Amino acid sequence: MQTLRVESLSKTYGEKTLFEDIDFMINENDRIGLIGTNGSGKTSLLNVLADLDSADAGKIIKPNQYRISYLKQIPELDPDATIMNAVFEGSAPIFQTIRKYEEELMAYGQDPENKKHQQRYVDVENRMNQEDAWSAESDVKTILTQLHIDDLNQKIGNLSGGQKKRVGLAQVLIQAPDLLVLDEPTNHLDFDSIKWLEKYLANYKGALLIVTHDRYFLDQVATTIMELSFGKIYLYQGNYQDFVRQKAERVEQEVNSEHKQQQLYKKELAWMRTGAKARTTKQQARINKFTDLKKNLNKLQVDDDIDISLGQQRLGKKVIEIKNGSLNIENHHILREFNLLVQAHDRIGITGINGAGKSSLLNVLAGELPLTQGTIDIGETVRLAYYRQQTEVIPENERMISYLNEVGQNVVDKNGQHISTTQLLEQFLFPRSMHGVLIRKLSGGEKRRLYLLKLLMSQPNVLLLDEPTNDLDIGTLTVLEDYLDNFSGTVITVSHDRYFLDKVANKLFIFNGNAQIKKYAGVFTEYLKEEEKQHNQKITKKPKLQVEAKDKEISKKEKTKLTYAEKIEFNKLETKIDQLESNKTSFQEDLMQVSGSDYEKLAEIQMKIDKIDQKIEENMKRWEYLSQYDQ
Repeated sequence: MQTLRVESLSKTYGEKTLFEDIDFMINENDRIGLIGTNGSGKTSLLNVLADLDSADAGKIIKPNQYRISYLKQIPELDPDATIMNAVFEGSAPIFQTIRKYEEELMAYGQDPENKKHQQRYVDVENRMNQEDAWSAESDVKTILTQLHIDDLNQKIGNLSGGQKKRVGLAQVLIQAPDLLVLDEPTNHLDFDSIKWLEKYLANYKGALLIVTHDRYFLDQVATTIMELSFGKIYLYQGNYQDFVRQKAERVEQEVNSEHKQQQLYKKELAWMRTGAKARTTKQQARINKFTDLKKNLNKLQVDDDIDISLGQQRLGKKVIEIKNGSLNIENHHILREFNLLVQAHDRIGITGINGAGKSSLLNVLAGELPLTQGTIDIGETVRLAYYRQQTEVIPENERMISYLNEVGQNVVDKNGQHISTTQLLEQFLFPRSMHGVLIRKLSGGEKRRLYLLKLLMSQPNVLLLDEPTNDLDIGTLTVLEDYLDNFSGTVITVSHDRYFLDKVANKLFIFNGNAQIKKYAGVFTEYLKEEEKQHNQKITKKPKLQVEAKDKEISKKEKTKLTYAEKIEFNKLETKIDQLESNKTSFQEDLMQVSGSDYEKLAEIQMKIDKIDQKIEENMKRWEYLSQYDQ
């Protein structure tokens, strides 16, 4: 069994201890979700495990051939490389063969009569056959298709941040390492991509270590939760829901134990003050015990609740209204004859496919982007705060308290009481010792939390939130959800976080691209269930490999024919699917021959069948996608 073992690992950042003397193991097939507040050291721990940073003390023990692949929050990719070349970066021989094949295929396609290109293509094709590299290349194309990246010859430098994240995800998935480390893998993914990723990881043979704010994703993927809290590691068996219950029990036990220690200390202190007439050995032992008790008293550290009790301005009945609004950006249709009436207390969730214009609508509502046609009317009492995907430029050399004092040195809470900037920072889990810290020393998540606090200090009555769950820890999100639940103003949020949308939105706008916007009244998970039900009904009404004409027509607006490389791939897919079906039949026959009591052998063969089923499904989806276009 491939195992990674961490022993007595410690790491500090400046004066802050991130983790100290921690121990844990990661076994083959473990599914671990790593949880911790922003700034607790999660990313630092991942960097140490991936050998991108060194620990101050301790060691990591693993087999010599143990491989780790790490998806960072912001992947580091060569801007001049194509998507395919970026995915297949690395020194593995099979990667080198695939890169060479892509180069020769492109050259051959551009000049098919050239004898030199013909021979090079034949040679590298033979190498692909010898090394069985077709499977890896087909797998990555399938993965990229599932992640909605189709033009594999694009340069990395021309991609959006979300597209780069998806390329980075494909890059680590195709490497199939012993330990797959993923930092916020669901950021920038559409819901169908998240669902596909959940299924993919469920069948992954190696170990997983995942940092994510997506609580539904954690519930589906994780079987163990590892919490990094105040420099210590705590392990909980189960998914996120199990973690919530078990952590509450652990904290309660520790608080009770601390209370008992305090009671014992008071009793021993009274004995010490009476003074002993004679210091016997027994009494000296008691004195030593008292000294140890005093030394360890009040060392319990638990996460405080973030209490957002800020007041807000009165909001009238008239909030925002768009009439017959149209918006076009660089020939992309975002809105077309769009009407929207936002009222006081509305809870609106905006979601849908990437690039459809969700953030553009928020920019329109914030008055930062004019409509191409139509009108927008903002109520006179509206006091708006806009939490953007990208934090405003914060002066890195400014101190936290100075940054907030730009808004005001105190604000009024919902009860009319004045709260100082210092008190607000403490409510937001920034202890007094940090108030004078330079902003550049904060983690990315801590900067986002500080940015959120500054916006709320302006006491808005209309909140625009663009992907607020990105880069905030789960504890902060939970309290933000509670705050929004008690917020008497209007909330309009763009999000891909299913849990967050369920908690804060009861009206939905689903952006499907090309100004196609669907309205839905209700909870988001109910919408997904209805969509899945309708999708399944459509599948039962058409042949397995047939693509609906309407879907084909929509897709062809962007792409009308296959590239030369895609034609070659398409011609080979049917043969590959047939071979996989044949292999599956062979394993099923082997399964029938195994004794019913040989559970280990039965499980081994069934795992192979399941893996083949997954490959068949992925190749079928790739076939369906390619079959839409002119051959």
